[in-house]
Amino acid sequence: MKSLYRVSYTISFFFLFSSLCNTSILDSSVLVSVHDPYDPTGNITIKWDVMSWTPDGYVADVDIVNSQLYRTVQPPGWKLGWTWARHDEILWSVFGGQAIDQGGCSRFISNIPHSCSKRPVIVDLPTDTPLNQRITNCCRGGRLSSRYQAINKSTASFQISVGNAGTANRTVRMPKNFTFIGGRAEYICGPAKMARLSRFTTPDGRRTIQAFMTWKVVCTYKRANVANKLPTCCVSLSSFDQGKTANCPTNSCGRRIETCNT
Repeated sequence: MKSLYRVSYTISFFFLFSSLCNTSILDSSVLVSVHDPYDPTGNITIKWDVMSWTPDGYVADVDIVNSQLYRTVQPPGWKLGWTWARHDEILWSVFGGQAIDQGGCSRFISNIPHSCSKRPVIVDLPTDTPLNQRITNCCRGGRLSSRYQAINKSTASFQISVGNAGTANRTVRMPKNFTFIGGRAEYICGPAKMARLSRFTTPDGRRTIQAFMTWKVVCTYKRANVANKLPTCCVSLSSFDQGKTANCPTNSCGRRIETCNT
């Protein structure tokens, strides 16, 4: 009787997956959408806190907060980019991350900046990064857990020292055209907006300090890829709270292709 039940159960799943593969739901030509029906309020939030002023700019703490319930960021890790508003700002230094392109710094004879790119892209540092290059919530190789899986690992942080920028609230200009890539997933980011000033408690717990400026950027998961050439033809059975997924079998829906595109 148990054997008969298993056979019936397997056949039911086979016909269910076959029917799904022939519907427009899994069609590779679906339009791009930023609405995720499984987590409609989930997003990646970028928080930028100006913490101190320097002779030619400021020092800022940048937090990347994964507010999605289930979606994580896996290798090759997150990438955060933006365009400088003045077009001549520089990154003197970055702690807890690094810019992937130094850019054109030929005008500097000594004290070379970390990056002179007009559109810097920051990535995380590896897990074996020395302590003197670390800050809190950095150096996980670009991984971000979801708030459902491990809220204490759902935030990534790095600190930047920005030069050729404003040195007061009235002269600093927010970067624009933010981009975020989470592993192999793309996100659509809105504009930076001023937010309530962040407040922090000192390590000894005796004093509260406040950022000079705070702005936030909200990035939403991009559901589909219009340019996807291979049809989605297999189903991976796994749960959202597990880091591993089950491999898809070849041609699970009878498609005439060698491998499945998951």
